[in-house]
Amino acid sequence: MMYELLLSLPLAINLALFALLASGIWYCGFHLTLLADELSDRLNLAKSTVGLVFLALATSLPEVATTLTGAIADDADLVLNNLFGGIALQTAILAFADFWARGAITNYPRKADHALEAILLIALLAIVQAAFVLHEPITILNVGLGSLVIGLAYMATLLLLRHYSENNDWVPVDLPSKSDVSPMKVTRASLSKASTQRLVLLGILACCAILILGTALVVSAEVLSAKTGLGSSFIGVTLVALATSLPELSTTITAVRMGAYTMAISNIFGSNLIMLVLLLPADALYLKGPILREDSASAQLAIALGMLLTTIYLVGLIIRRKPRIGHLGIDSAVVLVAYLAGLFVFYIVK
Repeated sequence: MMYELLLSLPLAINLALFALLASGIWYCGFHLTLLADELSDRLNLAKSTVGLVFLALATSLPEVATTLTGAIADDADLVLNNLFGGIALQTAILAFADFWARGAITNYPRKADHALEAILLIALLAIVQAAFVLHEPITILNVGLGSLVIGLAYMATLLLLRHYSENNDWVPVDLPSKSDVSPMKVTRASLSKASTQRLVLLGILACCAILILGTALVVSAEVLSAKTGLGSSFIGVTLVALATSLPELSTTITAVRMGAYTMAISNIFGSNLIMLVLLLPADALYLKGPILREDSASAQLAIALGMLLTTIYLVGLIIRRKPRIGHLGIDSAVVLVAYLAGLFVFYIVK
């Protein structure tokens, strides 16, 4: 009903509505990051854990709604292009956030958690690519084996990351000094005075607002795609992916401006892992058979691009001394160039 209503409105009004919804999501994401940072200090939680679990799950709510809605509607193109296009876009968001960091953002992590996150993410993307190539030959209760393996691999990934975080024997060198971190000057007096229960309640409200606004933003993006005449596959890997990734954009940039670099990186890699595990419920709701049988050129290109961008950051996390290009670390600059080149390819094959 909302789709038909917006479709009847002029393009200018739809553009204004898209901008308004995006602003609301940005506002909620900004304050959600402040809440997460305050709670991590109070509960003595690692910033990487907060980013990987709490922020990643909260900012992935629009993707959850879009993916499950698309699966129920048997729209495999929307589901797959949104998920895999979102992974590539969210990795590029980390490069964009590097503009606010003092030096390459990948120089700051003091543990190897993020490198391990990147490796496991690439491994899961490779499993999805294999399921595409094999055309999901085995199904269990209408769910493809590839989706089931991804679900199990995701659980194993979380257990491995938790175990490694608690027993980390990696010894970093050439770390930036604490004085090099330039936190954003924000007023947290009201947060520091609030009770923990109130902070949790505010966090829940922010998550609900992100879910509602994000879902509406996706509908707005679909209307814009219909009015502009662009292909559904191209829109899925660009505009819809951007709509569902706005919470990650807001929270990641806010975290970087606060100097919480580990939280920012884990937020992106954690969100990308959640995007992959969403294949399992989407496959269960998709009634035309295993959803990974509905592969397309744009979906496979998006997977390849996601693997490429993640690999670039993996190299950046391992190599501590990196040159900079302007305000960006060279890894972030290469990621941005590769992503823009990928967008051009997506447009060609749309």
